[in-house]
Amino acid sequence: LPCFLKICDTRSSNMSILLCVADVHTEAVQAALAKQKERGKMAVPMPSKRRSLVVQSSMDAYTPPDTSSGSEGEGSMQGEGTPTSSQGSINMENWISRAIHGSTTSSTTSSSSTQSGGSGAASRLADVMENHSAPPDVTSYTTDSIQVERPQGSTTTSRSTPKYGNAELMETGDGVPVGGRVSAKIQQLVNTLKRPKRPPLREFFVDDFEELLEVQQPDPNQPKAEGAQMLALRGEQLGVVTNWPLSLEAALQRWGTISPKAPCLTTMDTNGKPLYILTYGKLWTRSIKVAYNILHKLGSKQEPMLRPGDRVALVFPNNDPAAFMVAFYGCLLAEVVPVPIEVPLTRKDAGSQQIGFLLGSCGVTVALTSDACHKGLPKSPTGEIPQFKGWPKLMWFVTESKHLSKPPRDWFPHIKDANNETAYIEYKTCKDGSVLGVTVMRIALLTHCQTLTQSCGYTEAETIVNVLDFKKDVGLWHGILTSVMNMMHVISIPYSLMKVNPLSWIQKVCQYKAKVACVKSRDMHWALVAHRDQRDINLSSLRMLVVADGANPWSISSCDAFLNVFQSKGLKPEVICPCASSPEALTVAIRRPTDDSNQTPGRGVLSMQGLSHGVIRVDSEEKLSVLTLQDVGTVMPGALMCVVKPDGVPQLCKTDEIGELCVGSIATGTSYYGLSGMTKNTFEVSEYPFTRTGLLGFVGPGGLCFIAGKMDGLMVVGGRRHNADDIVATALAVEPMKFVYRGRWIAVFSISVLHDERIVVVAEQRPDSTEEDSFQWMSRVLQAIDGIHQVGVYCLALVPSNTLPKTPLGGIHLSETKQLFLEGSLHPCNVLMCPHTCVTNLPKPRQKQPEIGPASVMVGNLVSGKRIAQASGRDLGQMEDNDQARKFLFLSEVLQWRAQTTPDHVLYTLLNCRGTIASSLTCVQLHKRAEKIATMLAERGHLQDGDHVALVYPPGIDLIAAFYGCLYAGCVPITVRPPHPQNIATTLPTVKMIVEVSRSACMMTTAVICKLLRSKEASAAVDVRTWPPVLDTDDLPKKKPPLLYKPSNPDTLAYLDFSVSTTGMLAGVKMSHTATSAFCRSIKLQCELYPSREVAICLDPYCGLGFVLWCLCSVYSGHQSILIPPSELEVNPALWLLAVSQYKVRDTFCSYSVMELCTKGLGLQTESLKSRGLDLSRVRTCVVVAEERPRIALTQSFSKLFKDLGLHPRAVSTSFGCRVNLAICLQGTSGPDPTTVYVDMRALRHDRVRLVERGSPHSLPLMESGKILPGVRIIIANPETKGPLGDSHLGEIWVCSGHNASGYFTVYGDEALQSDHFTSRLSFGDTQTIWARTGYLGFLRRTQLTDASGERHDALYVVGALDEAMELRGMRYHPIDIETSVIRTHKSITECAVFTWTNLLVVVVELDGSEQEALDLVPLVTNVVLEEHYLIVGVVVVVDIGVIPINSRGEKQRMHLRDGFLADQLDPIYVAYNM
Repeated sequence: LPCFLKICDTRSSNMSILLCVADVHTEAVQAALAKQKERGKMAVPMPSKRRSLVVQSSMDAYTPPDTSSGSEGEGSMQGEGTPTSSQGSINMENWISRAIHGSTTSSTTSSSSTQSGGSGAASRLADVMENHSAPPDVTSYTTDSIQVERPQGSTTTSRSTPKYGNAELMETGDGVPVGGRVSAKIQQLVNTLKRPKRPPLREFFVDDFEELLEVQQPDPNQPKAEGAQMLALRGEQLGVVTNWPLSLEAALQRWGTISPKAPCLTTMDTNGKPLYILTYGKLWTRSIKVAYNILHKLGSKQEPMLRPGDRVALVFPNNDPAAFMVAFYGCLLAEVVPVPIEVPLTRKDAGSQQIGFLLGSCGVTVALTSDACHKGLPKSPTGEIPQFKGWPKLMWFVTESKHLSKPPRDWFPHIKDANNETAYIEYKTCKDGSVLGVTVMRIALLTHCQTLTQSCGYTEAETIVNVLDFKKDVGLWHGILTSVMNMMHVISIPYSLMKVNPLSWIQKVCQYKAKVACVKSRDMHWALVAHRDQRDINLSSLRMLVVADGANPWSISSCDAFLNVFQSKGLKPEVICPCASSPEALTVAIRRPTDDSNQTPGRGVLSMQGLSHGVIRVDSEEKLSVLTLQDVGTVMPGALMCVVKPDGVPQLCKTDEIGELCVGSIATGTSYYGLSGMTKNTFEVSEYPFTRTGLLGFVGPGGLCFIAGKMDGLMVVGGRRHNADDIVATALAVEPMKFVYRGRWIAVFSISVLHDERIVVVAEQRPDSTEEDSFQWMSRVLQAIDGIHQVGVYCLALVPSNTLPKTPLGGIHLSETKQLFLEGSLHPCNVLMCPHTCVTNLPKPRQKQPEIGPASVMVGNLVSGKRIAQASGRDLGQMEDNDQARKFLFLSEVLQWRAQTTPDHVLYTLLNCRGTIASSLTCVQLHKRAEKIATMLAERGHLQDGDHVALVYPPGIDLIAAFYGCLYAGCVPITVRPPHPQNIATTLPTVKMIVEVSRSACMMTTAVICKLLRSKEASAAVDVRTWPPVLDTDDLPKKKPPLLYKPSNPDTLAYLDFSVSTTGMLAGVKMSHTATSAFCRSIKLQCELYPSREVAICLDPYCGLGFVLWCLCSVYSGHQSILIPPSELEVNPALWLLAVSQYKVRDTFCSYSVMELCTKGLGLQTESLKSRGLDLSRVRTCVVVAEERPRIALTQSFSKLFKDLGLHPRAVSTSFGCRVNLAICLQGTSGPDPTTVYVDMRALRHDRVRLVERGSPHSLPLMESGKILPGVRIIIANPETKGPLGDSHLGEIWVCSGHNASGYFTVYGDEALQSDHFTSRLSFGDTQTIWARTGYLGFLRRTQLTDASGERHDALYVVGALDEAMELRGMRYHPIDIETSVIRTHKSITECAVFTWTNLLVVVVELDGSEQEALDLVPLVTNVVLEEHYLIVGVVVVVDIGVIPINSRGEKQRMHLRDGFLADQLDPIYVAYNM
């Protein structure tokens, strides 16, 4: 046999060795932490929290309701006992001695343990985590970048927030100096991440778009299994004793009639006093009574509710084993199948729904319960028990004797020999939270009792103390079933008593001189914490102490410590019998009690490294990462055992390999009820029916079984296997008592992110722990897990005490916790994410390849084999139409001509919020009004030709009149949005800036705004004395001007158009008279506008196409414009659509903000609008005026929502314009419908366009931005080389058109920028044409459709602005794509904006919910960006609604947001810095 186990001698003389072994884990943790410290590390930025979030009310520490006996569910450890003082006989705060000692060697003697020096290592500041993977590509800084000072004196326990060095000097990406905590913290994070542990990846770019995720290459040096193939191991023979009963009911009948007075079960009250003694006689008669009643008293004689073989639920509280026992045996006698479950406390218990599903699938209609339990169930006001969520309809039946009728004299239950019928069903909760029912046959039940009797050497009338849950598992098998077979006396200790008095079970062992006790390691631990004041403890009567969770990694330390303390009280070492069990295979193995105290139990000190590769190696290297295991005895009598590989087709393992134990025996479960597929996989492994136990382990020398973990707790990270329980044990070894609530509530599970499992650790923190404590503990846990398991923790979350979902016996409900984590409703109070450390399989960063230079010869219109991407609208010159306005060069002349020829034709109608006409203008009214304004400008303003005038008007008719007044006077108008009366402080400076930058000689406005400009608030916001003269046009002179101005040259300036871009830049462009007329004519032709037409406009009239449609087009084309100010929609969201319907409008224009307002505000009102007669069936074009990629989700939801009101989905489209050309595309009336294509988002990042099918992974829908306007030519060019690109290639959109703006208007005149943006030429090909660069990436694609002229139609798709795009990992990302993913992840995220800072991705999310939800978002945001974009989020900022700034067009101002964040102005709820 391979010698891979070190056998330790456990005789009392060598107690110190024993303690050292058990102490090994704590020592290892401590050594690992010390080692991390030596390396010297960066300080890590602590997350910042809003005050209201720090003072989070933790739920009061309460004791869970009394529904439980001594046993307990998964992962729970460590009692509430207070840390012991050092003079006590042993300090129980570690694995055994869980506090991290100052010294690394624990020189403990057999009776005392040092607690000195505890503060040293424990309180040293954890300077968290080195980085494990290729670092994020953090740009290297210039030499003068900031140095972060390390806080001095970091050995002290308390510490103030570190003061960072010269953080005030830090610059943002734009070179703007920024002061404040945030920037220092980011710098600190960057510095931490700049220290890679592994060599960075070799960078290359994969040309086929399958971006390769790094696949973890197997390490050539990793240990491989070398042993021979194992053989199945046979247990001893099951020696059937002659007087063993033929079935369990027969045993009950025998004892009930022969020794009716013999005690069967004693129950305890919460004071530890015997409450009730159930004798075998009473158990027998009452079980008969229950059997008779459930068969004959439910339903009618002809139609009984229950027949033999039916399933029945047993719902009994954990403090009433007697009632449970009577009901259980009553069911066996009636031949119905009991399904014991937990008492449902509320309608929303953790896992209760799945239990309901189990009951439903088992066809349960009746639930047996006790009187007290029935009274305690939640009731509806009518006194009915409500149907629990997911449960079938149940009839509740109380089994107390007094409620039952006596069976007739001649009725007797039919007692058969044990057969293959189902005896009972035990429920089992899987890793994913689903609940399965394991069916156990009557023969298996009896055989299992026999194997336990033989293994444990049970004899008649022995006394056994049971602390475990008697409804399932070891507690049921020993305390309810095997005990009856042997007429034993069970003393049952309820969980509620253990919580009050952890020593109660030891006292009962003494009091009753019990031979056997069944406990969990937790019960031993609690007893250790509490035993000090007890004098008269004598455990010499115990011949067997069954440790039910002996297979857990932490049980060995509890066993050793318990023995260490109680050996002096008569406890013999050979009495401790760990066992391994599983719901499917029942008892898998159990250590036999021996009389020979010289026989030593097995010990394995195994290398964690080896275990993670699935092989068994004695640890040779550092003794740091080891797992010490104890054996759980040998195979059960009459059983076969083998070990199979955990994945794939079942194959036998080699002798030095870890695998899943499988048992072949009569005494196992036979199926999962109703699930034949899963049953085949689990209960029928190979021809000989082996049953999978769900336990991972191996068989050691002498046939001893060792368990190394559970299949359910297995996590495969980067190809290595880790066990959740081991990681729990490591986390618990980091000073649990000081920090973790009750020293034990820790859950560990894995989630799948980016094609690998990621480890998540969740712990409940003590109510009194500070932020500093939390962060320090978290960082130490990360280091410990890294040091011992060599694996990174992806996310560590702390929740307030008593908030994790619990199993009925006080363990953590793992799958429910995971579910809450993944859906974002765990509500942690602290989160630390380490994606930079853990995620090592990101795609390789891209290296840009040099583009093809001019040497690649162009043949006609082809670029290296592709058609050049160029397209144009119809030609303006050749179009013959009866356009009378064409003969005028200037708009002012067109207006004068209309005033003479059609004086009373209405050009403009302005609506108010009620939908009634507020005012209107005919041609002649507009002309006369403009004349008066021109007079005013000359007389009162004393202006010259060409002076600039700022028009500060609300959207309306005054603005239009003032504009034409300026043209009549020869002045250059600039439209400016007026300051918002409720928000002068932020809106007035923008007005002031435009007035100054545009060099306006005077301002024109209304009386109301005049007053506002002179108000106190205004003078507080800006210096009022520096305003140019302000003219009030509400008070106009009566006379008209002597002469109207006529410009000499059509290329002179007509007006200036100022707008703030999404990147926060204020840019004004110059529009000449020629361009203005060409613009109006282009729109007239595209939209077929004539005097008889009506157009509804719901846009801001201050810049771009919105201004042109509002002020210019009607005068040029003569159609009537119905003007709807967007601000009125805030009062009446239906105003715009009602107007469109009422005026039977065919063409309407709006902004995204308006569309969003209608979609959100009218979503539920479509029926009532229909009844008011709203009809949109006449709408031919509904155009969203925008300067961005079309928001396809919004336009589609708008179309769907108003489809019922007659809106044709084809009608909705978008336009596209930018600073150099205010309208490049506009849908118009003729021509094909806008098309949508799906492109591969991953290819876009490489500046490629790859078309994919709808719904394929990583697909992104792009909608065409309307049709190219007449007179416009477009080409797609490479923004770097300025060479033309081919069809369907991504590049910058360049435009050549008569209505291009003629340049930027700036005070200083930035000539370089000017010539580059407005007068660019291609570097090869057609190098003569002068183009304007839009600054937007997009592509042209020739479609199969034909346009009006019969040509193939070229569609333009806009992808996004170059200024906005982010370069990360050598790839180009558009913020909107990441934001869309983030908004989808959680219902409470209403808006999101992303930006980069020093190559870290910062994600800002607006939270619509309580602040407690803020931290839930951090893991979700990090996950989705990793999964969908292969990026690691550096900082997650959670803010209130409305913090992300949005401009009037509805576009996010990400740069403003970035500056606000870096200058600490956002007042965030929470800022998480991901490691």
